Amino acid sequence: MPATANSIVTPQSVKSGTAAAITANATYSDTPTNTVVLITAGANGSRVVKISAVARATVTATELHLYRDGDGTGTVKRLFNSKLMAAYAVAGTTGNTPTDFGYSDANPLILGPGEKVYAAIGVTLAAGIAFAAEWQDY
Repeated sequence: MPATANSIVTPQSVKSGTAAAITANATYSDTPTNTVVLITAGANGSRVVKISAVARATVTATELHLYRDGDGTGTVKRLFNSKLMAAYAVAGTTGNTPTDFGYSDANPLILGPGEKVYAAIGVTLAAGIAFAAEWQDY
């Protein structure tokens, strides 16, 4: 739906997505390795209100990476956020607390039309680290 000039454009559709990263990213350059697509913004852009990650197996402390791909082609991915996931030993009697990237209704991440967000991890984990996102397309 095209936007009308000088009109308030509010989110039109609620979206959510997940992705699992397994192999470690080896570079922080504009061409990182082993990234997975987490979010693809709509034709008029998007408003991201949540990104989190949880380990699917026992994990050592590892850095979680988020990259932005401004034109949606995957050619240039720029590191824009990073969080440290604490070490965790999977057990049936403990909780696995997700690592939250801090986006919310009060602190959204705004994406341009067709922009993509990729996720990556700093340490290989055979079972992977699952990322989850919630957003609204304009």
